[in-house]
Order: sequence, then structure tokens, then C-alpha cells
Amino acid sequence: MLLVEDDHGDAYLVSELLREEGAPVEVRRAQSLAEGLGLLAAETFDCVLLDLGLPDASGLVALERLREAAPHVAHLVLTGDRDDQRGIDAVAAGAQDYIVKGSVDGDGLRRAIVYAVERRQADSVRQQLRAAEILAEEATRLERGLLPVPILNDAALLVGTGYRPGRERTLLGGDFFDLIHTPDGAVHLMIGDVSGHGADEAALGVCLRVAWRTQTLGEVDVERVLPTLQQVLMHERHGEEIFATVSTVTITPDRTSAAVRSAGHPPPVLLGEGDPPTLGPTATGPPLGVFDETRWPAREMALPARWGLLLFTDGLIEGRAAVGDSRRLGIDGLIALLDVGPAASWAEQPSSLVAGLIDDVLERNGGAPLDDIAAILLTGGRSAG
Repeated sequence: MLLVEDDHGDAYLVSELLREEGAPVEVRRAQSLAEGLGLLAAETFDCVLLDLGLPDASGLVALERLREAAPHVAHLVLTGDRDDQRGIDAVAAGAQDYIVKGSVDGDGLRRAIVYAVERRQADSVRQQLRAAEILAEEATRLERGLLPVPILNDAALLVGTGYRPGRERTLLGGDFFDLIHTPDGAVHLMIGDVSGHGADEAALGVCLRVAWRTQTLGEVDVERVLPTLQQVLMHERHGEEIFATVSTVTITPDRTSAAVRSAGHPPPVLLGEGDPPTLGPTATGPPLGVFDETRWPAREMALPARWGLLLFTDGLIEGRAAVGDSRRLGIDGLIALLDVGPAASWAEQPSSLVAGLIDDVLERNGGAPLDDIAAILLTGGRSAG
């Protein structure tokens, strides 16, 4: 305990009371605020017992300065006889308790010190819990922004989505996706991945997803969508090294074909009844934020009578091919998993396929993803019209 007391008699009395009580308290004394601040800077204390009447500080100034220097230390104040109001004011200013000189014995002093330390520790726990709650609330808000509810107005179309945060993440990373069924009958999908992990990358992912949704709902020419997303990224990113991979798919109203545009993102996987899974078009341009004045031309992909389109981020394919295997799963491994998986369920239960696929990938990797994983599977068939 640090005792900040200029009166030799009062300081001696505090030490003697604790010694006679056999209290396991080691007392270091400072005779002024300046000396006390110096000891706090040089040593570690559990408690500060402060006389409010110091030669170099008056009123609550000393308490404020000491709390600023050691905010996680318990603070007790000593007040004069019949001066309870000063003690009450000190507690209101952040002290754990106050002691009136001459009105406490050794046991009372010992208990006051122990209780003050315990209360300060309890306050620290409450602050940590509140910080965790705030962090969880922030993560929830980011999750709502990154992983929205798809806009789908056709019962013939089914969608399944999945997301798993990477290892040792307290916040979502930069993976994001979206799906919009527009009034003209076309269906628009997108998925993306901002390089890096953390709140800044997640916030940037939200910006990109919202910008894509705004343009799509506003019926902006699809040729302008990715260039606009690149402008958003370059203005919003916190470092020039930050980039994003994005893939967009536009399915025609008759559901016979899809146009794929890819900014450095892994290709989609096409599922068809009775046919093995196949890869869609590969990247049609570099990631967003790498080169200025880039264009991402569309590549057409024919759709079978009954189809499923799986879009995913690279976290799904970067894990191990099997437990104990140093090789990565890769796109070929993903195709193999889809080829031997429960083929009968993907058309009617896309959510089950996505969840089972992610679980399989995580099991092969030992239970934890190396990176965030996001996936969206849309299933449907050719329009009767």
C-alpha cells in the first residue's frame, strides 16, 4: 500500500495499527503528491491511502492526479475528524471508500483496505464485461452489414448461406455476400473478401456490400458496378495495400444462363442434376484496388434445366485436404467433396449442403478455419415462361 501522508504522527499511527493487527500489508510512504506520483511510476501497488490535506495539493486534486496515474489501483482517503462530507465527495470522485482519522482501529483499517481492493477488482471485472458486451454488439452490427437477408421473391428459387469466422477472431473479417431478385426477373449474386482481418476490414466489406446493393436496386448498368466498387474501396480503405476480391453473377430472367464477372475471386461452382460439379469462369480481371481504370468483362455460363450455383470465399479451400495432410484442399478438392456428397439434397435443401460442406472442411482442417469462410448457394431451374 502507498500511504500519501505528510503528518508523521498520522503516518506512524497507520503503520502501527496495521502492524498490531498482523495485517499482511507492506506500507510505502510518500509525504507529498509529487513523491507519491513518483512511487506510483516506479513501483506496483494494490492500494493508495491518501490524506486529502497535502502541502502540494488541496481538496480532491491529489485524488484526481493519483487516479489518473494509477487508474486500476484501489484508492482510500483519510479525512479529519467530523469531515464526512469530504470523504463522501471523494467517493463520488472515484475513491473506493474513506476513513475518518481517529475513528478506526486496526481491524477496521485492515478491512477497509481489503474491501477497497476487492471493490476495485470487482469494478475492473465489470468494466471488462462491459467492454466485451460492446465488442459483441459491434460484431453483431458488422455481421448484419456483411451478411444480410437475401432479397428473394420467387418460391422456385432457394438459397443457403454460411459463415464461419477465422481462428482467434473477436470480430468478423472482411468476407461479405448478397443476393437480390430484381423486378425484371433477373437474379443478382455477389460475394467478396477484403484482404486482412479485423474491424477496419469488416467495415470496408460492409461499405462494398451496401454499395453493390444500392447500385443493383438502382438498376445501374452492370458494367459500371465493379468499377464503382473499386472507387469506394480506394476512398474508404485505411492503407494502399488493402484490396478486395469480388465475384458477381447475373442470372437471366429465363434462368438459362448467367453472366459472371470476377475481380480476382475464386470461380463459382455449377451443380446440375445428374452432372458432376463444374467450375464457372475464372477471374475476368484483377482484384479491386490493385490497378486504376480496370474493366471486368462478363463471361457467359449456360445453366442446365435444374441448377445450383455455389459462390464462396477462399477460406473454404485454403484448409488441409485431410487431418494430418499438409496439402491444401484447393478448388479440385472442393469439387471432389461436392461430387461425392449428398447430391440428392442440394436442390431442395441448399442450407443443409452449405452447412455440411463447411463442417466437412473444418473437420479436415482440424476444427478451426485458417481464414474466414463465407458461402452462398442458390438453386433453381429454368423459368416456365
